[in-house]
Amino acid sequence: MKSEKISDAVVRRMPVYLRYLNELHNRDVMTVSSQELGQNLDLNPAQIRKDLAYFGDFGRKGIGYDVAYLIEKIRQILNLDQEISVALVGAGNLGQALSNYNMYLKDNMKIVAVFDIAEAKIGTQINYLSVQPIAELPETVKKLGIRIGIITVPHWEAQRVADQLVEAGIQAILNFAPVILKVPPGVRVHAADFTTDLLSLAYYLDQGKEHSNES
Repeated sequence: MKSEKISDAVVRRMPVYLRYLNELHNRDVMTVSSQELGQNLDLNPAQIRKDLAYFGDFGRKGIGYDVAYLIEKIRQILNLDQEISVALVGAGNLGQALSNYNMYLKDNMKIVAVFDIAEAKIGTQINYLSVQPIAELPETVKKLGIRIGIITVPHWEAQRVADQLVEAGIQAILNFAPVILKVPPGVRVHAADFTTDLLSLAYYLDQGKEHSNES
């Protein structure tokens, strides 16, 4: 792997490549070219080659990429060749949906613990996981070797929960609450903001109509 810093955009494209490569593998496709990848993923083939070249020389000229081998390498790049335990805080509707999604995951990243502050939810079962009180977070994180946290609480609770996750030793957070979290250096936060994504889609609704009127 090159010593230069890899951009977030490159890292975020890796799961896209992996998902499509898994589809090819399931169809018994043995090799794929960057041209084919680009055409099916709506990406520039040169960009794909450049992205992969950051991490090594995986292709063969005139042949392309060995699908199974590239899957293995991208899984290593994303640390999916090891088990990664995830804690979820917030057992509301969204938290339950994400926890239930566990059964569809084929990679080594699993939600292994769910927490909430509501007494009525403590002890309830979500996809074979018993909802725990937030007070048990530090002990559970240590016991299960949890490294990633997911926040699905109301926005006014999110920062407090983030602080608790960081204090417990969590290294990365996926935040579904519509608020910007403050965390110390070394802790990574990614925001999953449905509202922003949905509102931005509205911009494109009449783009084709506008172009038609201009012509």
